[in-house]
Amino acid sequence: MFTDPNGPIEHFSWGKFIINGETHGKTAAGKEGKGKDIRLIGDKVKKWKSRKGHKLKPEMVEKMLDQNIDTLIIGIGVDGLIECPDKVKKTVNKSGIKDLILLKTPEACQKYNELYHKGKKAGLLAHGTC
Repeated sequence: MFTDPNGPIEHFSWGKFIINGETHGKTAAGKEGKGKDIRLIGDKVKKWKSRKGHKLKPEMVEKMLDQNIDTLIIGIGVDGLIECPDKVKKTVNKSGIKDLILLKTPEACQKYNELYHKGKKAGLLAHGTC
């Protein structure tokens, strides 16, 4: 679905990210790395533990709000099924993050890499399935 050998997100396919050579998500061997839902700032990957269901809540994005980023990209799933209500958008805006970008996860990975290579301060929350 997405491949970029320059990384940091080198590959994304259904439920699986390869970031700086490390696999996160579902594989034939089971779950690896941080799982299919990730938080990424710079090249630091963490599990996006707070994502539950398909409708975002402010508490699901709060760990990104104090990370000194200008742009928050949210990968809303392969098929774009994650909803981002206005109250979540307002929470991000009030935190001082200038730009909130919502994209299907493959496009979100591409956008993250683009901003990363431009030296921009961006963060990514990405849902790896639906």
